[in-house]
Amino acid sequence: MDIAEVAKHTGVPASTLRYYEKQGLIASVGRQGMRRRFAPGVLDQLALISLGQAAGLSLDDIRSMLLPNGHPSIDRQMLADKADEIDALIKRLRAVSRGLRHAAACPAPSHAECPSFQKLLKAAASGALEKRWRRPGLKLPYK
Repeated sequence: MDIAEVAKHTGVPASTLRYYEKQGLIASVGRQGMRRRFAPGVLDQLALISLGQAAGLSLDDIRSMLLPNGHPSIDRQMLADKADEIDALIKRLRAVSRGLRHAAACPAPSHAECPSFQKLLKAAASGALEKRWRRPGLKLPYK
């Protein structure tokens, strides 16, 4: 299929397809006139790239998991590490969400008078919210 067909089937712009090809993530099988042609398997490769990006993997990480023939070679440890990072981020965001909900519904006349809110402010100021959820050796995506 030509590049326009791939773009239409996947919603990935032709410019992005050319970029992915330049980066070694996908490969065209030739040209028909001036248009690149791709094997049908490119649709699965693009789905894998999309899934990897949704998980927060870099294009370099994704490329490392694609064999030259386009088939995946999944690095299970990398995926487990990424899942740990996402879990840590979820815990941090839940704590922040709980704090925001408390601040929004706090019955105290002023947040300055609310012990829970003051405790949350002190934790944020000291970096405890960050440290509490960080695991050794993991790099959280928001940093």
